[in-house]
Amino acid sequence: MAAETPRSGSGRRSGSALGDKQQLSEKVASYVREAIMVGELSAGSHIRTEHLAEELGVSATPVREALMILHSEGSVRWEPRRGYRVVPMTARDVEDLFEVQAFIAGELAARAAELLSDAEIERITKLQEELEVAAHEGDARHVDELNHEIHRTINRASDSHRMTTLLNLTVQYVPLNFFGTIRGWAEASAHDHSAIFDALRNRDAAAARTAMVDHIRHIGRLLIDHLRTRGDVLQS
Repeated sequence: MAAETPRSGSGRRSGSALGDKQQLSEKVASYVREAIMVGELSAGSHIRTEHLAEELGVSATPVREALMILHSEGSVRWEPRRGYRVVPMTARDVEDLFEVQAFIAGELAARAAELLSDAEIERITKLQEELEVAAHEGDARHVDELNHEIHRTINRASDSHRMTTLLNLTVQYVPLNFFGTIRGWAEASAHDHSAIFDALRNRDAAAARTAMVDHIRHIGRLLIDHLRTRGDVLQS
């Protein structure tokens, strides 16, 4: 999974860590969107504009604009005289998100299998070795950074710019900046990539597609398990 967006480590962010490439309202929306997906903002809870602005170190205006964006997406709901409330998610909602992502990422991997240069395969192989060491050491932040670069390289090699853009639209709902809080994500990145790399080395497009789809679905199941443990996702 990789979107063409600024990265940060796991855990909560402050205003100074929101990055500077996006509009501030979009960055706040991204933060809230991810916090909802990972259960940091629980289903049915109210989001207080002034509290969120203080937490992120920004003014109230971009927070209001961000909440309007999220309202249009269905992530929060406006209630007169009460403000914005987090809309509950179902397991089906999360499954659907990852199913769409898996389909697109799988197709990109299939195309990359025929287009990745030997040098790029060697480069990401070395990154994967670093990732496995980081996962063994429990360094979730470094695993996330390496994972992002591996997926970004595969996606770019597909030479499918429109499809990559579509993937980025789905990835924005995945709580990548809370990577270290999702149990099993670091281990999945270390384990699942083996089949993907084998397919890329063998220039086997069909196997690359299958391996990537399986990987993304696995990540989705782990997120659902996390949310169920916290009581932040409803049964379908």
